[in-house]
Amino acid sequence: MAKDKPLTGKSSVGEWLKHPVGGPLLRDLLAQGGQDEKALAPVRLFPLQRLVQLSKGQFPQAMVDEMVAKVNGGVAPVEEEADDAPTPGEWTEQITPGRFAGKTVVVTGAGSGIGKATASRVAREGGKVIAVDVSQPRLDEFASELAGNDVTIVAGDITNPDSIAAIVAAAGGRIDALANVAGIMDDMTPLHEVSDAVWDRVISINVTGMFKLTRAVLPLMLEAGKGAIVNVASEAALRGSAAGLAYTTSKHAVVGLTKSTAFMYAGRNIRVNAVAPGGTATNIEASFASELGAERITPLLALLPPVAMPDQLAASITWLLSDDATNVTGQVVASDGGWSVQ
Repeated sequence: MAKDKPLTGKSSVGEWLKHPVGGPLLRDLLAQGGQDEKALAPVRLFPLQRLVQLSKGQFPQAMVDEMVAKVNGGVAPVEEEADDAPTPGEWTEQITPGRFAGKTVVVTGAGSGIGKATASRVAREGGKVIAVDVSQPRLDEFASELAGNDVTIVAGDITNPDSIAAIVAAAGGRIDALANVAGIMDDMTPLHEVSDAVWDRVISINVTGMFKLTRAVLPLMLEAGKGAIVNVASEAALRGSAAGLAYTTSKHAVVGLTKSTAFMYAGRNIRVNAVAPGGTATNIEASFASELGAERITPLLALLPPVAMPDQLAASITWLLSDDATNVTGQVVASDGGWSVQ
């Protein structure tokens, strides 16, 4: 960073940490929360401003404004018009108009995170979206944000047969694509500490719900003679060190579900793939209910690539859902910033 260029909210976390005034400010803030700069390793390339969204209220806009003023002698600098340009290396979503025109796409987990970003992109690219989530308020907010697009919301639980029936009914007899995004995290417990409650809930939502909804959707695709399904797995589907036993097992099962289904329907023009996200800014948060789990997994978190935003995952998912991914089936696409090659 040029010496004469002031730090702002658009300066990267790494630039703040290197700054003789900004670095101590940021480290002191972390220390107040019982953390050190290692916690920021996955977001070093992000603008400081982005931490407002990622922190879910722990790092409010007022705090960013206060830090910017302090680091600049008490006066916040006036940002030039050029400062509105994307940070070097930062990805910007590029909508493909009409890519889903005439198609009906079901997206689960559409009330937040990756599901919301996926449903939003499909809608903005001309598709009819059946947006599914357990939270009616989140769906209502999503629908208001996409006013003017073809969005139908269905509040329901994908483990509930009545909800599954409502999802299929909302599609009106046609489903061209299905994005199975809904899922939950576990509590990072190893096998000898996993409770029946955690195991049953994680497997029920992450695997059984996905299985039951897909089973209900497939007859419509078979009748139409085509379809595309994308299942959200995880880095935990590719390794044993990303989560606890229940979540890791569930995501390995998602890969098995994906590959078997892709094989069975390959001759029916139905493509089935999975996306394995790495660290992503969503409302799914991990908690450690085990000393052993924390001891084994926490040190590895410092090696994570930069955290992705939900719209980055949506880009991978919508590509696989679209006709652009013709001839791609049975694949597990690691959309993880390179974590899987470490």
